[in-house]
Amino acid sequence: MFTKYITIALLLISTTCSAQTKGWISLFNGKDLNDWKVKINGHPLNDNYQNTFRVEDQVLKVSYDGYKEWNERYGHIFYKKPFSAYVLVVEYRFTGDQIPGGPGWAFRNSGAMLHSQSPESMELNQDFPISLETQFLGGDGKSNRSTLNLCTPGTNVFLNGKLFTPHCVNSTSKTYHGDQWVRAEIVVLGDSLIQHRLEGKTVFEYTKPQIGGGNVANFNASLKMDGQALKEGYISLQSESHPVEFRKVELFDLKKYMNDQAKLEKVLDKILVK
Repeated sequence: MFTKYITIALLLISTTCSAQTKGWISLFNGKDLNDWKVKINGHPLNDNYQNTFRVEDQVLKVSYDGYKEWNERYGHIFYKKPFSAYVLVVEYRFTGDQIPGGPGWAFRNSGAMLHSQSPESMELNQDFPISLETQFLGGDGKSNRSTLNLCTPGTNVFLNGKLFTPHCVNSTSKTYHGDQWVRAEIVVLGDSLIQHRLEGKTVFEYTKPQIGGGNVANFNASLKMDGQALKEGYISLQSESHPVEFRKVELFDLKKYMNDQAKLEKVLDKILVK
């Protein structure tokens, strides 16, 4: 009798979990980096210098234990295919100490690059991909330091209906000190709206992302068509000289809902953290 009820309970749990996870894609599988491509400044595509990006204990880690010096080796690990409209969930945390020689601004600094150029199109000595960065920052234990900010290597956006050209701008988030895990939600709706969300609240949003501006070096000039709307692109995670870990990188593809506002809103209401 008890065995029967246990079996039924397990079936109910399984059905519930399936309903909750239906539509989500795990970009990081917790086992390996087979679906990802690495591009590190000064190194050819897929030269994962000193095993910078690795998987240990089901976590994607960015580590510098094999480095003798930093030498501006800004790195990015790209998922294998582009997306246009989606919700991206990233759970991250900063650990340990920054590698000596890393810039002061890169202390507990990483990010998710959105609508990015492909890794194949980056030049050997290009520091950052032309993209939109949802910047992840950790606190120093004392000062206020927001996370899920925006930085714009080779791009511009509209804020409050006006073209915004400075490189970085802060969100309204609280500070996350120490080595705690942080869950970031990013809503990307093509070239219309992008929102950064934490704990059920939007802490930053912008519209009309497009190519333009500076803050990216050694790129192929033919790819930087200033004013061109950014409707889709690749997603990558950063290596910027401070160890960081990612335990979840998941995506819900919204592309099929983009022509039906009512369905889009219904789906977003269902999948976003309240």
